[in-house]
Amino acid sequence: MSKSLRLAGICVLAAASLVLSQRASAHDRSDHSRARAENAPLVIGHRGGATGYLPDHTLENYALGIAMGADYVEPDLVATKDGHLIVRHEPNLIATTNVASLPQFASRKRTAVIDGAAEVGFFASDFTLAEIKTLRAIQPLADRDPSFNGQFEIPTLEEVIAFVKRKSAEEGRRIGIYPETKHPTYHQSIGLPLEDRLLRALTRAGWNHRSAPVIVQSFETANLKYLRSKSSLRLVQLVDADDVNADGSLAFNKPYDKPYDWVVSGRAGLFKDLLTPAGLAEVRTYADGIGPWKVYLLPSACKTVAAGGGCADVTGDGLVDERDRQLLAPTDIVANAHKLGLVVHPYTFRSEQKRLASDYKGSPVNEYLTFYELGVDGVFADFADSAFAARAMFLLKNDPGYARCLVNGRGCVNSHD
Repeated sequence: MSKSLRLAGICVLAAASLVLSQRASAHDRSDHSRARAENAPLVIGHRGGATGYLPDHTLENYALGIAMGADYVEPDLVATKDGHLIVRHEPNLIATTNVASLPQFASRKRTAVIDGAAEVGFFASDFTLAEIKTLRAIQPLADRDPSFNGQFEIPTLEEVIAFVKRKSAEEGRRIGIYPETKHPTYHQSIGLPLEDRLLRALTRAGWNHRSAPVIVQSFETANLKYLRSKSSLRLVQLVDADDVNADGSLAFNKPYDKPYDWVVSGRAGLFKDLLTPAGLAEVRTYADGIGPWKVYLLPSACKTVAAGGGCADVTGDGLVDERDRQLLAPTDIVANAHKLGLVVHPYTFRSEQKRLASDYKGSPVNEYLTFYELGVDGVFADFADSAFAARAMFLLKNDPGYARCLVNGRGCVNSHD
């Protein structure tokens, strides 16, 4: 089967599995439905929203993610040598593009230190935008379909904005962008700071204001504080960790132990400190929400601990993964954040069974439903179709207005923000 036929097949399957979404995405002129939608959790297309099917951060990924119900798509931003913002998950292009296979760029391979860790690869800041446009995206995860490797361009931020505006008009619903400033301290250190470049692009697009369909996120704190001083845009503080221990506690190993601007400034503490009541109160002074790794909200522990201290292969499939873990009690982070008026957008939700704790019984919809019931305000999803379907189920169960607007054929729009 050709790549074009496979892509068409993916689109057909997405459409067939989301007949409901055609009505739910339609432009809604019902005042009641608009009020209803304010409480619906956002489906945020992680790296596009079709990342389980197509290479990250491509317009083709964004298009499919939007078709599958994403309210926002997430462009991760890094800077080129000539100062353009392009959409890649990391400054190092080696895992997400075909650059390593192109002989004309072989001499660009080098070692760079990013957030205190040495990396070998090809870095966006060594390439002009014209050179970036000769690269093509690839699937970075070995367990996902590589069929579309080498097919899609690397977009700029401006191209993503124009694309999302066009899709919003075509679909008759509000679609936004949720850009992440990647490694801002690193970019500042090489003379390519991201923040003002982002603000200028948003200003040119007419999107540098509070009610714009834009939410800016970062794992660092200083650049969010800077953005707050320059703009009324909505901001979200991301919160990371390195790993989950056998008992469900989190491991904080470098460089995933704390925001890197804290390392540079000498500030004590760990990422988890941002989610204490005092930490949330601090976040509220410069941001509008938090984006925690989902295990902060609902941890899991090994069902059985192996001799080496990790999880035992309880399923007997020869692998140790999330299926060998079970959920623990939820934390109070969502409630504490909501008390301060902060939204909560956990990441990252993936549909492969090996990524699902045993409690979910192999169903990603069960995981989404669990987090929707916790009260989260949005989810970062690699598979927007599953997140959307679960949200429809959640709303049908919990919001009579949603069911009525579907039955009456008016359509329901998510105007959460």
